[in-house]
Amino acid sequence: MAATGPGERHGLGIRTRLAIVVVVLVALTAIVLGVGASAFVDASLRDQTRADALRQADYDLGVLIPTALPDGIDRASLTASGLLETFRLRGDVETIVDFGDGDPVVSSFDLVGALAGLPRELRPIVDRGEIGYAWTSVAGHSALVLAGRPAAGGPAFFFVHDASAVDRALTQLRIALLVGSLVLVGVALATARAVARGILRPIHAAGRAAARIAGGQLDARVPATSRDEFGAWAAEFNRMADTLEATIERLLSAESRNRRFVADVAHELRTPLTGLVAEASLLRGELGALPPDARRAGELLVADVARLRSLVDDLMEVSRFDANAEQVTTEPVDLGRRLGALVAARLPAAQLTLPDQPVVIETDPRRLDRIVGNLLDNARLHAPGAPVTLSLAQSPGAVTVTVADRGPGAGPADADLERLFERFAKADPARPGGSGLGLAIARKHAELLGGSLLAAADPGGGLRFELWLPVTESLPAGDGPVMGGRHGEPRSEPAGSPPR
Repeated sequence: MAATGPGERHGLGIRTRLAIVVVVLVALTAIVLGVGASAFVDASLRDQTRADALRQADYDLGVLIPTALPDGIDRASLTASGLLETFRLRGDVETIVDFGDGDPVVSSFDLVGALAGLPRELRPIVDRGEIGYAWTSVAGHSALVLAGRPAAGGPAFFFVHDASAVDRALTQLRIALLVGSLVLVGVALATARAVARGILRPIHAAGRAAARIAGGQLDARVPATSRDEFGAWAAEFNRMADTLEATIERLLSAESRNRRFVADVAHELRTPLTGLVAEASLLRGELGALPPDARRAGELLVADVARLRSLVDDLMEVSRFDANAEQVTTEPVDLGRRLGALVAARLPAAQLTLPDQPVVIETDPRRLDRIVGNLLDNARLHAPGAPVTLSLAQSPGAVTVTVADRGPGAGPADADLERLFERFAKADPARPGGSGLGLAIARKHAELLGGSLLAAADPGGGLRFELWLPVTESLPAGDGPVMGGRHGEPRSEPAGSPPR
């Protein structure tokens, strides 16, 4: 079967199935007609041959033999009459004359001993004075044998008619029918494929158009080349595509407006927020001098300003993603030292597991800090007090950074886990803290580094985030191991060392 383009499934296509159905129907029709025609011609030829032979035998037994031998039939008179030669010349008939003594008279040496091989059913018919016939084989040839006695009585005459011509004609007919059937099947196959190709052409065109639409080419359409059902279907498909294009354009426009609004809001908030941050810094320095009630209000104000600043920074970063304004700057990074510094700064209680040898890759350290920092912050906010582990593993061509916690986790379904990476998504909306942008920003940074960030539910409870980063080239280790130990043992990094 020819290729059908996008969306094709394994197995027999419609074109092949249609061709098979047509060929099977034509083949069955040809078989039925061929068998019927062969049987009809076979019966007709044999009936005609039998009728001619019966007329000839009736004339020979009723007229010719009594006329030639009016005084009775014996061996001498039969041989002298030349009747056997006359039968051969008149109708190409060989004759066996049975006198009942076991020594028949034959017209040809080929018939010597043939009497014993003739069907036994002929004897009772001959004895009743009737003419019997049988299709049999005589001297290795197909033959029609008629048997009877002359009207005046006497020996039994067996007239042997050669039926080889009938068999040859039937054989030639069957060969012709077989060849004709094969030609008919070939013509049916070619016709079915051509018809199927014409019928399926609009469907293939629709498949190609759908693939182009799926690839983002929303102006792809199906040409309506007829006024039949396929033409109406193509028109409906095009109307659906027009509606889809208009809907997507409206959605893109609305999304663009929303992103622009977020960017504008974040930008406009930065100026007053700068003042608020400065004022909050001044207030934080004077909190100890305030009365208890006022001190609590001041602490809440300072915390809220800090969260507002974090939210605005996240919104600005998301706006840069939407504007494709982010540039990746790579340099050799010792992942062990980097991760140790991040754990010390963000979540000192986390357990860090590193390989025995330093792992140095070419990456953007700022984005790496942002990804791992957001994952640690997520564990600190959503799994407070629960054990958190951060591990680094190296494989050919890649490294994997895993952050796992034993917190409440998310839903077990893949959709629940993927929703964690949506903007403003939270596993527990009622839980305070966090903007819902941290994981979305972390995944975007991972994609900019050529890697990926996935979430999985641990069987024992909690969440596990895996950051996969490619290693594009082998780099020399920039620093020696921080702390020796057997392979697989956790190695603690010195707290307080800032990331480079």
